[in-house]
Amino acid sequence: MSGPTSLQVLTRRHRTLIRELLHDKRVRMQEGAFVIEGAKPCRDLIQHSPQAILSLTVSPRYLDTEDTKAHAARAMLNAPQFSCSDAVFDRLSDVEAPQGILAVVRQPQWDERSLLEQPRILGLFGDRLRDPANVGTIIRTAAALNLTGLWLTSDSADPFGPKVVRAAAGTVLTLPVFYGAEPRRFIEHGCRIYSALVPQPGTVSLRSIQSIPRRLVMAVGNEGEGLADSIVGLSTVRFAIPLASAVESLNVAATAAIAAFYFTGLPIRS
Repeated sequence: MSGPTSLQVLTRRHRTLIRELLHDKRVRMQEGAFVIEGAKPCRDLIQHSPQAILSLTVSPRYLDTEDTKAHAARAMLNAPQFSCSDAVFDRLSDVEAPQGILAVVRQPQWDERSLLEQPRILGLFGDRLRDPANVGTIIRTAAALNLTGLWLTSDSADPFGPKVVRAAAGTVLTLPVFYGAEPRRFIEHGCRIYSALVPQPGTVSLRSIQSIPRRLVMAVGNEGEGLADSIVGLSTVRFAIPLASAVESLNVAATAAIAAFYFTGLPIRS
């Protein structure tokens, strides 16, 4: 039996699994796994979350450039490691310039009920966010600002899809993300919803908000369609980011970042 540091020849079955995980959301959900690709993301993963790695696949392109420190860290990994030719790896890869290393990773599991029962909540809710780059950027921003979590509707981009994972830069493992979210759950757990909208009658300027409730979820919507009326109807505050007259709206990831940064600096209302 091969030890954990031995490289096994990549099997057809594992090649098929990697392709399906990269291209099929249903398989990612069934397997509870996803793929992280690239030298730096995989090295960070090996260093900080080795227990999440289900398997590692490398090709000569990566092995020829692996330094002593990275090799030693990989040698300690307690997960199957596979090797294949550069040509085979290129056919597996989802990126334009493959670096010859990818990992199959276990999706993190978060306890939503426990999270929503925390005394202090500052979270984000995304409605129909279909652009993977936007979702990945929002995940990265939310993690950087230490938000409670991100909730996405089921018609948003899959948080474990390859484009989202690349944009999130590893933070998809550290930020609680819930897919198929229902906003009424926030109300049931005593959270307030503040909705980000384009400036219009009935909205207040973000700058006019001087304090926030202890349990708050910010809602942002699809750039073309905005937030669903049902979500806006549950909101206690509808706010807009002041913009120059020549600019109609912001990218949803920028809206989420500005609002989240602003709210993290406000005092909690007693």
